[in-house]
Amino acid sequence: MTTQTPIDAAKTSLRVDMTGRRKALNIDERGAGAVSLAQTGIGFAGPTMGAVVSGYAAIGEELDPLPLLKRLAGEGYRVVLPVIVQQGAPLKFRQWEPGTPLQPGSFSVPVPGEDAPVLRPEILLVPLLAFDAEGFRLGYGAGFYDRTLAGLRARGRITAIGIAFDEQRLEAVPKDAYDEQLDWVLTPSGPVRIER
Repeated sequence: MTTQTPIDAAKTSLRVDMTGRRKALNIDERGAGAVSLAQTGIGFAGPTMGAVVSGYAAIGEELDPLPLLKRLAGEGYRVVLPVIVQQGAPLKFRQWEPGTPLQPGSFSVPVPGEDAPVLRPEILLVPLLAFDAEGFRLGYGAGFYDRTLAGLRARGRITAIGIAFDEQRLEAVPKDAYDEQLDWVLTPSGPVRIER
């Protein structure tokens, strides 16, 4: 039997709390949050026109980036969605256009079809359960985004933007040495720049 480290135990407990906090938001708050993201856009991060932007298909009570992704596609950005290759591996990213059907992937997360081109994102929109002012995030515990960010950063520039409701901000998120920091967090009330 594997014993959890104190940091792992703190993360596990916090995941329960933050999932509950996110579930407490009503459907109107969720919808308004998604619209706010789309109205803000990602210009604050200084992207190049036509950049490859990775979004995600929202599951459960995640803040839905779909209206934002539609705006970005309409502005000429190339939108990709993450695909889980296997446990312990980084994500890969397949191109997607609004209106193109998705299919169930690993963990029932919707993904583009196998025929969609694989592209390297320059901007990564990252789902999360909690974040802090240092840009650390609490994810679901599988480490996909930490591995992916580490790999992308080793090969070039990447801008990581966490997507969260304002209610998901904490004073501090428990962190391990392998946890990757975000560059920005975009909430319904606007972008939060991470100062390092």
